[in-house]
Amino acid sequence: MTTWVQFWQKFQEVFRYTWAHMVWINLVLAIIIIFFQRKEAKSAWAWLLALNVLPGLGFLMYLLAGTDMHKRKMFKIKGIEEQINDAVRRQEYSVKSRELEQENPDLKDFSDLVFFNLESAGCMISGDNAVEIFTDGNDKFDALIEDIKNAESYIFLQYYIIKDDVLFQRIREALLEKAAQGVEIRILYDAMGCRSVGKHFWKEMEKQGIHVAVFFPALFGRLHLRVNYRNHRKIAVIDGKVAYVGGFNIGKEYIGLDPKFGHWRDTHLRICGSAVGGLLLRYIQDWDYAARENLFENPKYFILPEEKAGNVKMQIISSGPDSELQSIRDNYLRLIHKAKKSIYIQTPYFIPDESIQTALLMATMSGVEVNLMFPCKPDHPFVYWATLSYVGELIMAGANCYTYDNGFLHAKGLSIDGKACCYGTANMDIRSFALNFEVNAMIFDQNIAGEMERIFREDLKCCTRITKEMYKSRSVWIRFKEQISRLLSPVL
Repeated sequence: MTTWVQFWQKFQEVFRYTWAHMVWINLVLAIIIIFFQRKEAKSAWAWLLALNVLPGLGFLMYLLAGTDMHKRKMFKIKGIEEQINDAVRRQEYSVKSRELEQENPDLKDFSDLVFFNLESAGCMISGDNAVEIFTDGNDKFDALIEDIKNAESYIFLQYYIIKDDVLFQRIREALLEKAAQGVEIRILYDAMGCRSVGKHFWKEMEKQGIHVAVFFPALFGRLHLRVNYRNHRKIAVIDGKVAYVGGFNIGKEYIGLDPKFGHWRDTHLRICGSAVGGLLLRYIQDWDYAARENLFENPKYFILPEEKAGNVKMQIISSGPDSELQSIRDNYLRLIHKAKKSIYIQTPYFIPDESIQTALLMATMSGVEVNLMFPCKPDHPFVYWATLSYVGELIMAGANCYTYDNGFLHAKGLSIDGKACCYGTANMDIRSFALNFEVNAMIFDQNIAGEMERIFREDLKCCTRITKEMYKSRSVWIRFKEQISRLLSPVL
């Protein structure tokens, strides 16, 4: 008892000392933000506002979410890029010489974007893929479990959120059956996203022959000091033959069994073809970092099927704090600028940076039909009110903005002119663009892009359009919440 009293007294002493010197602490942090971290001006001002308007709390927020912590040292570019440089250079030559356009006329309008992804990130383009779109979690996980049951060599799973509930129990049953048959199984999860699951859960999986790795583990028990740099990717790769990427995590809410959210509307892709190799490379890079292994030494993972799965052309693009460029944001931006007729966007959170917001406003005022859909209910209130602020600008400029009323909308992607689309794990917000690890499929195919737009129009049956009159008539209290949330949007 005496020990606890001494601890409490010491804590009070430290707290009083810190509070008394908060002005100087904020000054030091302000100097770090302005002169050492090279944050964007908008983000820097948001942090300075938080430090001064919310003394103490702003300091704590900065420690949890604002520091860069030498991210270049934390996330080293893996050596595999060097091994594929020759293939990338060959494709770059093909684009420059217009050989790629001649072989694939559909790429004529997007050869510059293909080249950008090759040059900036070594993203190979492949044209032999087949894509299946899932918008319902039950359908997606039924297909995934069936592919797991058919696995012969390995199963790689990576999800931001994995919950020990009815859905994962189904998946685990299939995994254990394959593990007993000698199939290699690896599960990579994010510590923050899976904070509700105890270590005993993962240890039990390992005892049953499943390899497990955690991205950015908690320091003390379940205490997570890092909100930034979370691995938000959702990837499944099976035998190098089939891969999944999209918005569904593993939890009962994603199959509509959580009354809080009701129906869960998301978008996920099942991919067959050479693009599976792009998702495999992304998975192995993340696994090697988290598990301190080098799976690139094993050639069995890189035996991809020779038969042609389809005709869909795509590049697998990724972004995160281990990259100088915001590749997914840049692809979104380039697509918006390229749109001549229509833009369709679905996202659970809409907090664009200035370049994306300006591009959408320019497109709207240039006669391009801009359509934006987001949820009617917030799961993060500050993010929701900030979203309404940015949406309001688009509405006043003439864009069509809709709230999805049939449960929760979690789909993440953009489609233009029925020609190209970009879907995956990245939200249309600053956190996805710069602070989290994300992966998307950049697809150049009229059938897939057209199907995405058809699905959007079908979703309109469950939507409410926000008119200019509705937006203008919002209450003073809502306007206040919008403005406060928008000021904080660079750090949300």
